Amino acid sequence: MTKRLQSKYKINRRLNENLWGRSKSPLARKHETPPGQHGQRRRKPSDYGVQLYAKQKLRGYYGNITERQFRNIYELALRSRGDTSESLIGLLERRLDTVVYRMKLAVTPFAARQLINHGHVKVKGKRVNIASYRVSEGDVIEVREKSRNLTVILESLDNHERDVPDYIEVDSSRMRGTFVRTPGVADVPYPVKMDPALVVEFYSR
Repeated sequence: MTKRLQSKYKINRRLNENLWGRSKSPLARKHETPPGQHGQRRRKPSDYGVQLYAKQKLRGYYGNITERQFRNIYELALRSRGDTSESLIGLLERRLDTVVYRMKLAVTPFAARQLINHGHVKVKGKRVNIASYRVSEGDVIEVREKSRNLTVILESLDNHERDVPDYIEVDSSRMRGTFVRTPGVADVPYPVKMDPALVVEFYSR
């Protein structure tokens, strides 16, 4: 098992959530216990603990991006018009690695980030190798022609664990898609419950 996979599964076990709804996750097993020799006794968390958990879960879901990056996204959402929690999710969903993941070109956000970093993805006809690149509505995202036979992409497109959300239009045969609109919280197909409002409360303390 690679370090990347180990890191991903550690996030699942630490949070006791199958964040990406994958059948390969240890949390998909019936008798999975929390980390530790005998598991951990659960206490009723404080308000701060609940907010911290919500933040860790949301940050972990998006490929465990750094705390600094996540905080910067929150601050940008705070300066945006409208509901901060909706803006936060909208900004996270506009990250290029998230869009590549939603297009089913990668099985996890980690794999999407790797594809982008290795130069396999183009936006508006130009290669982009920055996973945090912010996609705009109407942008066309596609796999480079030379990369379209990559096994990891073909296997991901053939995976039936999830569907492409309706705010992205995808032509899987051409490995190309269009980011149609910025989604709201209710539009995003999270396999586990997310509480962005609690994340806003955490940073507002």
